Amino acid sequence: MSAIKAKHQRLVLLVIALLALIGAGLLAAYALKNQAAYFYVPNDLVANPPEQGRAIRLGGMVEKGSIKKAADGVTVHFIVGDGKARIPVRFTGITPDLFVEGSGVVAEGRMEGQTFVADNLLAKHDEKYVPREMKDMTAAQAKQVVAETK
Repeated sequence: MSAIKAKHQRLVLLVIALLALIGAGLLAAYALKNQAAYFYVPNDLVANPPEQGRAIRLGGMVEKGSIKKAADGVTVHFIVGDGKARIPVRFTGITPDLFVEGSGVVAEGRMEGQTFVADNLLAKHDEKYVPREMKDMTAAQAKQVVAETK
């Protein structure tokens, strides 16, 4: 019985390594498939709702006059709209400082019936946002603080 030539041995090892790499990639893609949170605006959510309980992100504007705090003090009900559709949202937890009526929000969670149940809220700010610590500073003072933190 003759031994495998060194050239063929390297080729077999290369093919095995390539198959293992492809297998690991497919396994990782399958594992992440159920963890992906898709982004919806209210109109998309109404037109093409995902299955109940699936992790998604809902983005839009918090409608003015819609924020209502529940008696427990930590549950907040509000409506997210995009000018075409409106979605009621329920969130239990501490809301971000920038979470106010009329502002943009991205809520991570899932649909339960007709209500979006948020596990996490991300408040959006515009390009004019200034942290409250720097609100009363002059432009020169703000530059100096930024330079000191680098």
